[in-house]
This record gives sequence, C-alpha cells and structure tokens, in this order.
Amino acid sequence: MSAVKIATWNINSVRLRIESVAQFLKTYQPDILCLQETKVANELFPREAFIDMGYPHLAINGQKGYHGVATISRLPLDKVSHKGFCNKGDARHVCITLDGDLEIHNFYVPAGGDIPDPEKNDKFQHKLDFLTETTKWFKNRKNKKNNRLVLVGDLNIAPLEHDVWSHKQLLKVVSHTPIEVEHLADLQASHNWIDITREHIPEPEKIYTWWSYRSPNWDTSDKGRRLDHIWVTPKLKDSTGEVQVLRDVRGWERPSDHAPVMTTLKL
Repeated sequence: MSAVKIATWNINSVRLRIESVAQFLKTYQPDILCLQETKVANELFPREAFIDMGYPHLAINGQKGYHGVATISRLPLDKVSHKGFCNKGDARHVCITLDGDLEIHNFYVPAGGDIPDPEKNDKFQHKLDFLTETTKWFKNRKNKKNNRLVLVGDLNIAPLEHDVWSHKQLLKVVSHTPIEVEHLADLQASHNWIDITREHIPEPEKIYTWWSYRSPNWDTSDKGRRLDHIWVTPKLKDSTGEVQVLRDVRGWERPSDHAPVMTTLKL
C-alpha cells in the first residue's frame, strides 16, 4: 500500500442518502470514507450495499435516529475500536487501524444547540465537555510509540476568521464563538495535530464545508462555515496531498448540508 485516499462526510442519514453515497464512491473513489451522523442502529446499517459497492470492510458505531459514525473501507482493517465520551451513550467516535499502526479517528462532535451559554444550554455544555474529555484522552496517549494518527470528521466548529462567511456576525453564533474556538485549539494542541486543509489552502482564502438547509440559494448566497476537518500528527505532515472540498456534492439531489472533504495520504 503506497497511498490511501481518505474522505470525510457528514451524510445526515446514511440510509436516506445511500444513493448519493453510491454516486460519491463511484465518482471520487476514495479508499476510505468516514461518515458522520449516520442515524442508524448497527443492526440496520446498510452493510450489503457497501459490500456490493466494493467496500467490504466496515467499522460502525451507530444508534437509532441520532448521531452515529461509520468508516467504510475497501482496504482490510487491522483493528476497530470506539470510545464513549461524557457518559452520554452517544455514538460519536470510531477508530480504524491499517498498515500496521496508522490510526484514523472518525469523530462527530456535538453541535451544541442554539444558545452559546453553558449555564442556559445543556447541549452547549455537553459540546464543551466533549471537547475537554477528548483533549485529555489524546494528551494521555501522546507519549505512546504510535505517532501516525489521522483525525477526521464533523467537529462542528469553524475556528478561523475565513472559515465562516462573516467573522463579526458569527462571533456569538454557535460553531464560531471564542470559547468553542479555544476548546478546539486545546484539542489540536493535545497531540500536535496539524490542520492539513489550512496547510494546503491557507488563509485568507475562504473555505466552507457546510451550508444551511434554510437558505434555498445556498450556492449563490454562499453563507457557509468550515465545520468538517482533516488533521494529522506531525509524522504525517509531509505525506498529505492536495485537500479537496467537494462542493459540487452539496448540490446533488436530496443532499446533505455538508460537503465531503478528501485528501490522499502517502504511506
């Protein structure tokens, strides 16, 4: 195995959009597809559909109607694991290991509700707690021998000024508030993660991966946010290729409100 093409995509119901997933796999042919918000219990996950598409290796952590993550691969997996956070029972993480010691962590961070105040909004408190606990977990793993790690997923935070359509207007809107950005920075520092999207497409270029369903003219109004991320540890920094935000997928029939993000990792 000399290279692996990795894509991450919040699918917003894998069963509802299985035809879009099939179209995506046929068009872009990633080796590994990390899905978030699959919204299906493990026993009802459409395994056979993925096997028929040529992706027989599945790592699934789902629950009925909410959340859920799944990593789909046409390459054999050495190991599959998942971790729960905040004692909520949410299915928000799954990890695969391949090529001996390459770990790919697939995350779906809580959205956080509408009010950016943890005292008034339990969902926002949960989001901050989730990020804090995840940060501690990676800090505790930092001194282990394995340093070939990838973190992908819908992290539900657009951290930089040009990750949102209007920095000033969104400073008090969940996903771009200073406290969320600070928590995400702590997570990034926990394992010296490198945000490879911004390594390859630096500011001030604007990058968005999410556009609200509430905007019927999402493409022309372009009021987006960069909520979907690919991070790598320093050992992999020079192994990553071009990062693509596949914006056209957002315009497909019955789309998710997120666009996939994809890169190639040289091994």
